[in-house]
Amino acid sequence: MQHWNKQSHVTWHCLYHVVFIPKYRKKAIFGSLHKEIGGIFRELCQQFGTGLIEGHAMPDHIHMCLSIPLKMPCNGASFFLFFILTRV
Repeated sequence: MQHWNKQSHVTWHCLYHVVFIPKYRKKAIFGSLHKEIGGIFRELCQQFGTGLIEGHAMPDHIHMCLSIPLKMPCNGASFFLFFILTRV
């Protein structure tokens, strides 16, 4: 079932599918970082006011489903994704 978000004049449901792939697809996410990466991404999402709906860490990439609010402009969403990628 979809979760609809509401603001004063808008009802919306907007999700972004993001795939984080390290340079040369190195298997850097395997091992101890594999268990910690979920907490790191959840903390970053809370800092920006976005929602991490779902995430899967593979040995060489990470799939994330993000809910970014409408009050954040498109360039704000791209800045948020850039911020995540530079912190990991």
